[in-house]
Amino acid sequence: MSWVEVLGFVSGAVCVWLATRQNVWNFPVGIANNLLFLWLFTDAGLYANAGLQVVFAGLAVLGWVWWVRGGPDRRALAVTRTPWWVWPAGAAVVAACTVGLTLLLSSTESSAAPFWDALTTSSSLVAQVMLGRKWLGSWAVWIGTDVVLVGLYASQGLVLTAVLYAGFIGLCVLGWRDWRRALVPEPSPVAVPV
Repeated sequence: MSWVEVLGFVSGAVCVWLATRQNVWNFPVGIANNLLFLWLFTDAGLYANAGLQVVFAGLAVLGWVWWVRGGPDRRALAVTRTPWWVWPAGAAVVAACTVGLTLLLSSTESSAAPFWDALTTSSSLVAQVMLGRKWLGSWAVWIGTDVVLVGLYASQGLVLTAVLYAGFIGLCVLGWRDWRRALVPEPSPVAVPV
């Protein structure tokens, strides 16, 4: 356990807690967390998860803008249900990225767990975009991803990080519950006179 892993633990927990509270400060805290985990995962040979941190930092900037100005009339974005088309599109993105990243990582001898690294990287990208749009279903994708990540990190000796991601599962459940309560009511269908 290194000081980088400890700081990653703390900043990651604060970031997810802020996201569950719909607090926009989750994004700058998340960017700091991304930099710490970039360092940690590179040292651990989890190259896709390390590269993911760079993408996460970019998605954090985008999510920050969406949360502040992505709603109607360029106002703050509200929590909404995940559009139906996101599920098959997200699954296709995860599948394609997992195959491509697995092939890429398998060509690197020092890659610790190519398939699991690729799968969790791909699903994390989809979950982060969904979170940035404040779609309720983002929490379900995060929960599934975090379950796999707990095993991956534990298998690589990153025990504190595995504990952090186990905690993330609980925070994701709370986030899902709180965001369900904050859902913007869907407009009622307008009756068309016959």
